[in-house]
Amino acid sequence: MTTAVGPAPFAPAAPAQVPGAGPTEFPFELPRGLLTPDGAVHRTGTMRLATAYDEIEPIKDPRVRANPGYLVVILLARVITRLGELDHINTNTIERLYAADLAYLQDLYQRINLTGSSRFQVACPHCEGEFEVETAGLGG
Repeated sequence: MTTAVGPAPFAPAAPAQVPGAGPTEFPFELPRGLLTPDGAVHRTGTMRLATAYDEIEPIKDPRVRANPGYLVVILLARVITRLGELDHINTNTIERLYAADLAYLQDLYQRINLTGSSRFQVACPHCEGEFEVETAGLGG
């Protein structure tokens, strides 16, 4: 058995909890929001952690074979569990997102699936003190 020496490594913070969200779900707020034909803007949502199947299954999709960039559209459609008041999230929903929102969701997907947290550690440029920042919901 080995003993760690020195400061403890950064441990991801617990996921933010929202009503109806489990410990593997993370709330977010899109920078721009999805505008639907009825004029509603949907900005808040929830994304769950991806499974291995979520990442493997889309590779079989002919849209991904024709255009590997489409993989992110399918992945996000699988892991976004809620977006505003929409009843169903699918690839058509993701295709209609603004580019800023798509980039935000890609970054969130990477962060929560690599660290298990939507937070990251930053340092103050003035005092050099370190603290965590919650990025879910910093949409702008």
